[in-house]
Amino acid sequence: MLSGRRVVLALALTVFAVPAHAATIQIVMQDLVVAPAEVTAKVGDSIEWVNKDVFAHTATARNGDFDVNLPAKKTVTSVLTKAGTVEYYCRFHPNMKAVLKIAP
Repeated sequence: MLSGRRVVLALALTVFAVPAHAATIQIVMQDLVVAPAEVTAKVGDSIEWVNKDVFAHTATARNGDFDVNLPAKKTVTSVLTKAGTVEYYCRFHPNMKAVLKIAP
């Protein structure tokens, strides 16, 4: 049988051993606008890219980190793997641009 002190220590180690849950962040492309235009996330979070338009879009990172193709009326999910601030845009509609700030 564990003493009270050992039980508390065992519980504390269990709490700290549980990994944090990753978030899912939704970014919507509709009416030639990206919303929200600036998002803060963490490495390991998922981005749910939602294209509500009747034509295709992309989410293309200016630094080359990602290039997501978004068919019309479809949703694509990707996981963030690298920290940093990434400016991205739609290759088909370059006026559609936004910023993704990814913390470690």
